[in-house]
Amino acid sequence: MVDIDAAIGYVVAHGDTVERARLSYLRTGQPPDPLVIGRITADQSEAGGWSASAGAPVDSIDATCFRLNELDDLGGLHGEPVDRALAWLASVQRRDGTWQESETLAAEAPAWAMPGDPEATLYLTAAAGFWMTVAEYEAHPQFDVPARYGHTLGAAAQWVVGRLHPDGTWPSFLAAGWHAAGLLYGAQYFYESARVQLVLGDRLPDMEPADIASMAAALRRINLGDDWLLQSARKRLGETQRTDGGWDSAEGPNFDVNTTLTVLRACR
Repeated sequence: MVDIDAAIGYVVAHGDTVERARLSYLRTGQPPDPLVIGRITADQSEAGGWSASAGAPVDSIDATCFRLNELDDLGGLHGEPVDRALAWLASVQRRDGTWQESETLAAEAPAWAMPGDPEATLYLTAAAGFWMTVAEYEAHPQFDVPARYGHTLGAAAQWVVGRLHPDGTWPSFLAAGWHAAGLLYGAQYFYESARVQLVLGDRLPDMEPADIASMAAALRRINLGDDWLLQSARKRLGETQRTDGGWDSAEGPNFDVNTTLTVLRACR
């Protein structure tokens, strides 16, 4: 089992102001100081997105999804900054239902966000669609009201379904899988979402702790119902927790606190 107290202690000892505010919200639901939200939204562009690096003139799909993740840990996906971000994502969706980064970002984009790359396109489409789905789920938990971005999400889900292989695998990065599972479930492609989840379950024993944490946190956020995959993921996280209470990040020690917060989000 995950040692929650040890994980909390690790974040308190090593986290910055924003990370400790995220911890407070995850533990008690305490709203963060407006200054904490301000640190994130200060870099939001007039259009509604976030750039990949300070001063960059073009907003990034990947960076905007990352910021939505942070804001979700600080009180949920609502409010004016979130509304602006969602409107921006909808406005830059391509006609075929996909998202791609601007060509001007090619020189600095990581592999999973490379403009024009098919694997990156599938990942970004799944990730952007996932976060828009989470926002819609928060507004309408039973999906009984037409979504604000129903057409946007429907087009994205239909495109993703068309890229799945018959065995449920997908031609992209691992993280595209759990984002796609959430997007497809929200768009009522329940069978396709379940197939992706089965593949994720098969891959679970070989996943890095950071990937397991991200997958579990994402699937828990969508509330898929049957939690067999979540239970398996939490068991693996308990087995990979370090003695100091934290978990290893795939991006190096500077991101270990973020990974530990993601575990707490998956287990709360």
